[in-house]
Amino acid sequence: MKLKHVAIIMDGNGRWAKARGRPRLSGHKAGSEAVRRIIKSTGKLGIKYLTLYAFSVENWKRPVQEINGLMNMLHDFLEENARELQENSIRLRVSGRRSDLPAKVEKKLREVEELTAGNTKATLIIALSYGGRTEIANAAKSLAEAVAAGKIKPSDIDEKAVSGAMYLPDVPDPDLIIRTSGEQRLSNFLTWQSAYSEFYFTKTLWPDFGESDLEEAIEEFNKRQRRFGDISAK
Repeated sequence: MKLKHVAIIMDGNGRWAKARGRPRLSGHKAGSEAVRRIIKSTGKLGIKYLTLYAFSVENWKRPVQEINGLMNMLHDFLEENARELQENSIRLRVSGRRSDLPAKVEKKLREVEELTAGNTKATLIIALSYGGRTEIANAAKSLAEAVAAGKIKPSDIDEKAVSGAMYLPDVPDPDLIIRTSGEQRLSNFLTWQSAYSEFYFTKTLWPDFGESDLEEAIEEFNKRQRRFGDISAK
């Protein structure tokens, strides 16, 4: 089966900075350079969807200075790379609780989303203030409201209905989820969508992750047989 959608848990920025005796924000800055590299690499490899776990709902617990620095970096990243996304026909989309984001970041996201809305070569999805359980709870609430309003019956709620109530229902589930830095858990990322994803864990810290690391992950993916509960590989 062709690899369409790669999702990445970008982990290790803080450890990368600590190992070099630098502040955490310098690690995040280095991590943003890795984002640029991987966007280019996935485009070169013909991957249609790339989802990056940039900021979780739990990340709001971090020190205010770090959060503000991250949001400023995100704003600057969007401003600096909007033209390149457009020139390469990459569409930007956002998954998560957008209302949590600072007004200037939300404004810039909408600007770039509108600019790139017609692009068809690839889609870059940034998960911001995102949580898999939050997304499922949001879907359940939406479906419950539809039942209360008489728009649907409880018996209408099945897996397809739940999937349709997610943040980005038209985006295919990830084929491959990569996590950097050596940790081996999902951390509340794409909880519903990852049911049949393949997982790849690498000890490489996110700021050091490059095209060769991505190719290694894809090579490993291509060796696996995805059965989706069946006996023979599809």
